[in-house]
Amino acid sequence: MSNLDNLHIEMFFDNDSATCSYVVVDKATAKAAVIDPVLDYDAAAGQVSTKAADNILAYLAEQGWQLQWILETHAHADHLSAAHYLKQKTAAPIAIGEGIRKVQQTFKMVFNIADAELIGTGDYFDKLFADGETFNIGSVTATVMNTPGHTNDSVSYLIAGNVFVGDSLFMPDGGTARCDFPGGDAHILFRSIQRLYQLPAETVVYVCHDYQPNGRELRFKTTIAEQKQQNIHVKADTVEADFVQKRETRDKTLAVPRLIYPSVQVNIRAGQLPQAESNGVSYVKIPLKQV
Repeated sequence: MSNLDNLHIEMFFDNDSATCSYVVVDKATAKAAVIDPVLDYDAAAGQVSTKAADNILAYLAEQGWQLQWILETHAHADHLSAAHYLKQKTAAPIAIGEGIRKVQQTFKMVFNIADAELIGTGDYFDKLFADGETFNIGSVTATVMNTPGHTNDSVSYLIAGNVFVGDSLFMPDGGTARCDFPGGDAHILFRSIQRLYQLPAETVVYVCHDYQPNGRELRFKTTIAEQKQQNIHVKADTVEADFVQKRETRDKTLAVPRLIYPSVQVNIRAGQLPQAESNGVSYVKIPLKQV
């Protein structure tokens, strides 16, 4: 039986942030990876909880699968990561692209984080993947593809004919990710997408978000062929200048993500909350701008 036959993929959807988290399993060895897990967060109440992550843990236990990797496609700006919680429960290492160093260094300055809490060298993460690096989920080989542009640290995971693209691509009717965050660049995103478009046409694409345009039903997987034919922002014949003009024009109309401040502060720490202060409480900062 081939690696492809052994592979099982299960999606868990977080309605609040429209996030797709994935469990990827090598059934031959019962080893699994979780990609982009979500920590529940009630912004109004200032409360975090682990319901979504506990659902994943319960699913793994029910199936008898062992978590081998916790994989982040990037430091998300729209939801808090449950990576640290899953590591506490399973001892599985947390991995992300080595571009996280740039992201940490950028937001360390934005939030004025002291060296004692964040150095910006990839601290908090157990493994920083280089472009083209391979690793195993059980007996299944996975390859890391650097796909920056949305963020400096964005990577995609190519696993036995499937590619998990984070926010670089949405479903074809959703287009592509915004590029106006610190470190984002529409030119770089276009070139990253061209790398993805060089994958075989039948490669299955799993997205990290689906905002269900026009109220359609939830969709979370497509193919490289469908993206190249139908993506509303970048088809196979789209030229870079046209994409950049469209992407940058659209980005100027977009509101700041609702959870960007708590999300980034937690996610550059691999899902750990900021260090508790003298009263035992963790706080997130919101930088204020006078206009």
